[in-house]
Formats: sequence, structure tokens, C-alpha cells
Amino acid sequence: LTYTVTNFIPASGRDVISVNPKTGEIHLTGALDFEEVNVFNFRIEARDQGTPPLSGHCKVVLEVLDVND
Repeated sequence: LTYTVTNFIPASGRDVISVNPKTGEIHLTGALDFEEVNVFNFRIEARDQGTPPLSGHCKVVLEVLDVND
């Protein structure tokens, strides 16, 4: 399987969220700031290498909590 991320809302999510294409693990690549963005929505697609290739997807909602409050 190969995992890819699509449809970031907001688009700035591309700068702070990544997915390992082999395992599907979600990683943060930058700092999150509640005051800037408090929710990220994106989709992860899993595609196999069959003929024809089959795929499935899921929606991920990442909610940023403001721990200072």
C-alpha cells in the first residue's frame, strides 16, 4: 500500500503535517498554534499496487487544544 495526503483545510496544513507513504503514520513537521489554526481537516488515501489499483480513503480531523487556557 501507498499512503498520500490530500485536501488540506486550511492549505497551510501541508507545512506542518506529513504522512509516511509506506506506513500511513501521521507526523507533525512544524509547530501548531491554536491562535492561528485550531482545526486541520485532511484526507488520507491508501492505494495498492494491483491491476487495476484499488484505493480507499479516510477523513482526519486534527483539533489543536489551547493548553495555556
